[in-house]
Amino acid sequence: MSTIIVTGAAGGIGAATVELLRAAGEHVIAADIAADAEQHLDVADPQSWATLVKDIKRVDGLVNAAGVTHRARIGAVPAAEFERVLAVNTGGPLHGMQAVAPLMPRGGSIVNIVSLAGLTGHYTAAYTASKWALRGLSRVASMELGGQGIRVNAVFPGYIETPMTASAPEPFLRASVEAAPLGRAGHPEEVAELCRWLLSDSAAYINGAEISIDGGTAAHAGAKLLSDALR
Repeated sequence: MSTIIVTGAAGGIGAATVELLRAAGEHVIAADIAADAEQHLDVADPQSWATLVKDIKRVDGLVNAAGVTHRARIGAVPAAEFERVLAVNTGGPLHGMQAVAPLMPRGGSIVNIVSLAGLTGHYTAAYTASKWALRGLSRVASMELGGQGIRVNAVFPGYIETPMTASAPEPFLRASVEAAPLGRAGHPEEVAELCRWLLSDSAAYINGAEISIDGGTAAHAGAKLLSDALR
């Protein structure tokens, strides 16, 4: 039985990942900043991470699923909000990897939940910047920790039906479905399945990968609009 830490565990992709891993018999530490969280964790605070792991001897896996959104366009992003989003979405995974890597044996696995916004020029300026930064951080970590036998991979969900995406404007959600060649939103359980596989020995030689789970949205790079126009 492996010990796996999942952040953002109170809802969405994090909660689905916790449920799937526990059903598979893993020992999961479900951490979140929510008041009713099993384990309290403010991912943006290194001391909170230190408290979480202080009595843990070994961690086999880490899923950095915690994140916040911010939908202001570039001309309307307050500096404080920009810094807050970066602190959670990029700083959180960094602090997590720093806290957990010393406890990981060879074969350990880290999965960073990024976003389709980390592959595109998304209009949400702070959120997009934070996810592009996390993409770069994941690549660096896969290189730096690979020598210790620790794998780091990045997952890029598109429109997944979670509480976070539910707060988006309806026209945005409709356009997201239209942009996906599969023509539907994804489900948290589908992302959880990918995380479970990346944590497993079946993915033992997968390191530094960037895997989209978006119904094909990133693959066409906007060309679907042109293709649909000619149908």
